[in-house]
Amino acid sequence: MSILPNPTSCNFLLRCNIASRAIFRRAIPLMRVLSKRLMLAGSIIAALAPVAVAETVRPLPVVEVDKGIFVHEGQIDLMRKDNIGAIANIGFIIGDNAVAVVDTGGSALEGRELLAAIRKKTALPIRYVINTHVHPDHIFGNAAFLPTGATFVGHADLPRAMAAKGEFYVKANESLMGDALLADVRIIPPTLTIDQSMTLDLGGRTIQLTSWPVSHTDNDLTVFVPDVSLLFAGDLVFLDHLPSIDGSILGWLKTLDGLAAIPAKTVVPGHGPAAASMPAALDPERNYFNILAKDVRSAIASGTPMSNAVKTAGQSEAGKWQLFDDFNTRNATAAYAELEWE
Repeated sequence: MSILPNPTSCNFLLRCNIASRAIFRRAIPLMRVLSKRLMLAGSIIAALAPVAVAETVRPLPVVEVDKGIFVHEGQIDLMRKDNIGAIANIGFIIGDNAVAVVDTGGSALEGRELLAAIRKKTALPIRYVINTHVHPDHIFGNAAFLPTGATFVGHADLPRAMAAKGEFYVKANESLMGDALLADVRIIPPTLTIDQSMTLDLGGRTIQLTSWPVSHTDNDLTVFVPDVSLLFAGDLVFLDHLPSIDGSILGWLKTLDGLAAIPAKTVVPGHGPAAASMPAALDPERNYFNILAKDVRSAIASGTPMSNAVKTAGQSEAGKWQLFDDFNTRNATAAYAELEWE
């Protein structure tokens, strides 16, 4: 019977050590060859791989409507792919210490472009992102501002409206906007809500936020900058673009009186030119609503059914507004449903 060497003996360990060194010396040239081949293969793969390029976002065009207050003038159009949903007037207010954003646009891309425009004007932190109401052309850009750590602000009823309508708005716009523009949209409700009014401080500049009863929607909010007497009215004010009723025609007429009482010299409407003079900017909208209400009341009094009344109500205003055919019938329908129960 053969006797195996004791694996713990010094001689055995010495022989193993010598053998290991010999094997290692013979392996070194092979390892060097393999290493060079792996490095070459890695270089080839790297050369063939696509180069990762950071997204280039162009700053959204903005105009300075007053000192430190910038507005992007939206197109008078419906939301669609070729305008990236940029149909609303959105903007920002710069104080000494911070920035407040007023609405973020109709797509995440527009929101990123607005953020780029802000960064082109100032490096100050963005403290507040204010949504004037729930409609998609004003809130779909919110996600772009999440990384800034800003506080999202809105009407006390805006969280409920977003929960009820937000995902519907995304689905409803898929065919118009395309999946790519809507993929990054997030419905982000406010964490700071305004029940009546609130003043926010940007450092050397305050802004006054006011929530309104049911008007354009049931969650309308305005932003007044007292040091320059300028009002961001959201969609409570339309110019050139026909107003759209998603709330109450009677409530909206009453709210227009409330807006006229604000000591504003300039208004940024939700749609139309970037800025206009107050209170004259309220007149075209008020006139349209009064004519529409008169026509609808007349139809109701004569027993004309809604289906017929909406075809004629407000038609005398057709030549004064863009997108009239897109919104007047809807407005007449909403007005008839409301005024029928006066």
